[in-house]
Amino acid sequence: MKRRDFVTKTIGAGAALSVLGIVACKNTAKKNDAAMALPKNEGTPLFFKMSLAQWSLHRTLFDNKMDHLDFAAKARSFGFEGLEYVNAFFKDKAEDMSYLKEMNTRANSEGQKNVLIMIDGEGTLANSNTKERLKAIENHYKWIEAAHFLGCHAIRVNLAGGTDKEDAVKASVDSLNTLSEYAKGSNINVLVENHGGFSSNGKWMTQVFSQIKNDNCGTLPDFGNFCIEKNEEKGCIEEYDRYVGIKELLPFAKAVSAKSYNFDEKGNDTLLDYYRIMKMVKESGYTGFVGVEYEGNEVSEDKGIELTRDLLIKVGKQLS
Repeated sequence: MKRRDFVTKTIGAGAALSVLGIVACKNTAKKNDAAMALPKNEGTPLFFKMSLAQWSLHRTLFDNKMDHLDFAAKARSFGFEGLEYVNAFFKDKAEDMSYLKEMNTRANSEGQKNVLIMIDGEGTLANSNTKERLKAIENHYKWIEAAHFLGCHAIRVNLAGGTDKEDAVKASVDSLNTLSEYAKGSNINVLVENHGGFSSNGKWMTQVFSQIKNDNCGTLPDFGNFCIEKNEEKGCIEEYDRYVGIKELLPFAKAVSAKSYNFDEKGNDTLLDYYRIMKMVKESGYTGFVGVEYEGNEVSEDKGIELTRDLLIKVGKQLS
């Protein structure tokens, strides 16, 4: 299907889905009492909303113990209100209208908001090789259209492939300006996460985003992912100060990823100071979705999601 035809069809499909969503949300209200709802947040509401990053369940999904289409129901069972997809779990479905429609149906029936799609494996946007970079840009177009159809506000891309810092800045600025210009017509934001290499360097990212011309392009600060260079034997051999990096990324943020690892007996992350980080998030003026992305290994994925969720709520109450 040509992209032009794809976008045209989404207009008619979107109208039908909006009606479906109204009916589904009414049904969802009846189901919520049986869900594993969020702990009661009495008093002042949190200053942010919470979504579930699909990567929190990557082991379950890669092991085929859960189907991608069941993600919305899973998120509702934990009391979340937003879904953050990973394209790896529906890699060949970006232009499959029937499949995307089913994703919308599932989300609506569970009372969930489709928030964004995290895009991996579609090429290197910071590559100084023009041919390779243009191919990567082209590969992302279909995901912008898919995100539009799903009602998301953004896609997350990676600035990978650069070898020289300054050349990578130029390539990244060109890629992001081109993608965000294309995404304007679909009301989609193009976001960059600190995700290794130059992108985990807050100063480098600031240099890139100070040159971006479109308002629908920004960052997705991740609480982890500040390793600039690593190898198999020693692991991370160059790491950026995460608190400095988060502060540098927040002025451009249009989404936030609450990465978590392992927890102590009080329910605090053993690596990250959640209060310190979320204080910076609040002070930046950010009030959108904060995505729970558990990546630890000491408890099950379900338990890790629950612990991260509860930690966010605890800290959010302290700051609200």
